[in-house]
Amino acid sequence: MKRIIEIDCPPELLIGLHLNAEDMADYIKRQAAINFFKEGRLSSGSAATWLGISRVAFLHLAWNAGAVLLEDSQDDFDRERSLLS
Repeated sequence: MKRIIEIDCPPELLIGLHLNAEDMADYIKRQAAINFFKEGRLSSGSAATWLGISRVAFLHLAWNAGAVLLEDSQDDFDRERSLLS
């Protein structure tokens, strides 16, 4: 089931940002996915699926946005390593 969320955005804001409505929606969706991931509320795999990109591509986006990809714990390392096999 697909849900659509509407956000009121005045035209002058889009003009000022040099974005059309579709580009603005894509930007907001990408930022939301990254922030939910950074907060630990969304996994990298779920975020990647939501955005329609590979997990590696999402992790690259998140890294560039300042996300910590691995904590300094053995559990995190083991979990990430298990995903590679």
